[in-house]
Amino acid sequence: MSTRSLALVGSGYWGKNLARNFEALGALGVICDKNEAVLAAFREKYPAVRTCLAFSDILADPAIRAVALATPAETHFRLAREAMLAGKHVYVEKPLALEMAEAESLAALAEERGLVLMVGHLLQYHPAFIRLLAMARAGELGKINYIQSSRLNLGKIRREENILWSFAPHDVSMILALADEDPESVLAVGGNYLHEKIADVTTTHLKFPSGLRAHIHVSWLHPFKEQKLVVVGDRKMAVFDDTLPWEQKLLVYPHVIEWQGGAPVPVKAQPEAPAVEPAEPLLAECRHFVESCAAGRRPLTDGAEGVRVLRVLKAAQSSLDAEGCGVTLRPGGAAAPFEAHASAVVDPGARIGSGSRIWHFSHVCGQAVVGEGCNIGQNVFIDNGAVVGDRCKIQNNVSVYKHVTLEDEVFCGPSMVFTNVYNPRAHIRKMDEARPTLIRERATLGANCTVVCGNTVGRYAFVGAGAVVTRSVPDHALVVGSPARRIGWVCACGERLGDDLVCPACEERYVEGPDGLTVLRA
Repeated sequence: MSTRSLALVGSGYWGKNLARNFEALGALGVICDKNEAVLAAFREKYPAVRTCLAFSDILADPAIRAVALATPAETHFRLAREAMLAGKHVYVEKPLALEMAEAESLAALAEERGLVLMVGHLLQYHPAFIRLLAMARAGELGKINYIQSSRLNLGKIRREENILWSFAPHDVSMILALADEDPESVLAVGGNYLHEKIADVTTTHLKFPSGLRAHIHVSWLHPFKEQKLVVVGDRKMAVFDDTLPWEQKLLVYPHVIEWQGGAPVPVKAQPEAPAVEPAEPLLAECRHFVESCAAGRRPLTDGAEGVRVLRVLKAAQSSLDAEGCGVTLRPGGAAAPFEAHASAVVDPGARIGSGSRIWHFSHVCGQAVVGEGCNIGQNVFIDNGAVVGDRCKIQNNVSVYKHVTLEDEVFCGPSMVFTNVYNPRAHIRKMDEARPTLIRERATLGANCTVVCGNTVGRYAFVGAGAVVTRSVPDHALVVGSPARRIGWVCACGERLGDDLVCPACEERYVEGPDGLTVLRA
């Protein structure tokens, strides 16, 4: 990859660390952020680096070959997808996405386009963990019986995600690497102390087919900092403690259990400190991404690894939501079966979530992704590369083409239409000009409406029957006509709002902003 051909998108709490390391490697060409004051500070600090406010400028710049995303998790899927559709390699901070269908589609898109997709599971690049993993795979610890991971602190308390999603992805990534297999069941419990709906402390238990057990304890309400991974084998035990000096970060205990008089007796030994060369893990991670892009090779924490980690996180969250009810995963982490009518065609390779139902004469192509709990009506076509989120309802006679993404709980009315090329001609092939279309979560597309490609329909928006959407629709907007125009606003519950922006049904209050409506918070 050529010098300064990487763009960093998002330069906040963690993005500034990525900027520092990509700049040290000579790879950083552009920093993109919505805050002009932040960009001004970066221009002073890194005079050779350009700045921009619009992500679209990054996509249109042929000199930019790779994009690093340090943006909120809910933006990862959309931005990563747009970057890869523009031919860019992508590094994305954890988690890869928030939904399985989204993560799987990103991994599939990277494979299809021959692009590097790498997830920022930082501790896979820590010298102490690299040495520990090598020892485990060489059999030096013997058969691994259990793994205990703790990531505790009194610090950065987030409101956009709970502690499980904020701290645990790194631990899940390390445990899956050490186990070299997927868990068969996940159980998680936790406590919400600072906010009614956001867990501050969680404990997650993983059970693997080989008999290995793993336990992850994370908290941002702990009196002291602890970042410790304990691996217990039947020959040796190892402790990776990232809070200690380099010479003590990895200690190996050759303790053994002897049987004396029919009883197990522990025989303790002095710890050994394997040689670990000090190095900044983030710099190693950034270098790995740059070198993977230059060589066109698969990175260590690629899209498939990101999908595996997300599958465990989603199962843990489901268990947490069910107050500790265990979640069983099928071998290989596959989802539970879906239902399809005998007349429906589901091509090999299609990813369809558990609980989804596919009705008469519908066709799902082999590279399509359909989430969990979807209802796919009669005579529906879902193309290669199309992404349908969880719990979507697609009524009869709808075609969801390549480059169309439906987020969770989208409603597509009967015979509504997506286009894929803006100005099609039968005698000219134009599929390489297809424009991406995004339908945000819980939007409703009325019967016989048309969404022209290249547009976004916002969250909770309502497109009236027969309307023709020729430009993007804001969140909560009610649009009708041809071309579609906004005639009002709708609540998340589907009721039309009055001039006071208060829902007459659920009494939710809204405030108007640049992207549509948002809930008014006291």
